[in-house]
Amino acid sequence: MASNVFGAKQFKPTAPDKGSFPLDHFGECKDFYKKFMRCLRENDNMNSKCRQESKDYLGCRMDNNLMAKEEWSKLGYKEENK
Repeated sequence: MASNVFGAKQFKPTAPDKGSFPLDHFGECKDFYKKFMRCLRENDNMNSKCRQESKDYLGCRMDNNLMAKEEWSKLGYKEENK
């Protein structure tokens, strides 16, 4: 049976606005990633207990241009008082 249907619109995938970013090919944030994953394992995958590790990991990714720089409040974190 042919899978090509005449007149069907062709699907053109587009990248999501958030949630997809370059891989860390050089391991620049590998230590932060490992700390975050260890925290999740030790806390039964309750990410609320690993917020600082998550923030550190995302901060590393932003600092190394592995994701777009974003305000912490837009990523679900409160701004720290200085």
